[in-house]
Amino acid sequence: MGLFDWIFGQFIDVIEWTDNSQDTMVYRFNRQGNEIKYGAKLTVRESQIAVFVNEGEIADVLSPGIYELETNNIPILTNLQHWDHGFNSPFKAEVYFLNTKRFTDLKWGTKNPIMVRDPEFSMVRLRAFGTYEIRIGDAKKFLNEIVGTDGHFTTDEIEAQLTNLITSKFATVMGADDTPVLDLAANYEKLGAYITEHIAPSFEEYGLDLTKMLVENISLPEEVEKAIDTRSSREITGNLDDNIKYQSGQALGNSEGSASDMVGMGAGMAMGQQMANTMNANNHATPPPLPNQIAQYFVAIDGKSEGPFSLEKVEKDLLTGRITNDTLIWTQGMDAWAKASSILSSTFAQTPPPLN
Repeated sequence: MGLFDWIFGQFIDVIEWTDNSQDTMVYRFNRQGNEIKYGAKLTVRESQIAVFVNEGEIADVLSPGIYELETNNIPILTNLQHWDHGFNSPFKAEVYFLNTKRFTDLKWGTKNPIMVRDPEFSMVRLRAFGTYEIRIGDAKKFLNEIVGTDGHFTTDEIEAQLTNLITSKFATVMGADDTPVLDLAANYEKLGAYITEHIAPSFEEYGLDLTKMLVENISLPEEVEKAIDTRSSREITGNLDDNIKYQSGQALGNSEGSASDMVGMGAGMAMGQQMANTMNANNHATPPPLPNQIAQYFVAIDGKSEGPFSLEKVEKDLLTGRITNDTLIWTQGMDAWAKASSILSSTFAQTPPPLN
């Protein structure tokens, strides 16, 4: 390196930052002992903010644009060293570039199940996970509270803390919500907006904006999911008999079961089939006869059919002599008329003979 190269290297004419990474939030301009001279150009691109730090204090925050470092353009910099000498000599200051774009697809999830009350299951344990988006909202606060003197700050350095913050607040938010667990899947979008609204204030303490929170899945414990699956299978198959057939088919199709499992399954199938048969038999039992189905008798008197009469009426006519042994009688189920003595033999045995 020649003498003139070394001399010109002591002065920085252009201050800018371009970045092709997806996770850099803050970058400190690397001056390596170089000094910024009066009239240097500062380029702040869209989705960037430049922060001047002098002697450990923030001197100014610059929005997107091109700046020439002169007192007319940046009056607040008059507090910087040597500015009171007309800035003819170079000065040393740190320039931090903050990336104000949205940082997306950051992961969050519950490490342990969260116990919540549910209107249908009384209380359940839930697991949840999803993604969220953030961006820098307050440059000074973020630089002071989180970044400090870090010259290259990425999302990895704060993601774990933000995830812990989300999961702790998520339990509180879900505890205050009364949506049934089985209806949560249909309300993921609304739930995400609701959670964002209630957790965002906690992010503002770090100088960050929580722009969006997405809920990808909320799951129940394995044993509860199995119970729900069994209930769903029952409802799909319909009645008990069909359900037994369904369970049998499922078991027979599982070739990994042991012999003892198959024996136990067979006993269970037999008991289930017996229960089904008993229920079906009860459902198809013959009901008692209706009142109008009591036996009725037709009597042939003087060559004419009279009736129908109840058995009680016929017995009274036997006592009065209106009906005799040879009187023809017919009732439902008979092929032809027959004498009363053959049809009502038991009644005749209890009837005293006529008085002659």
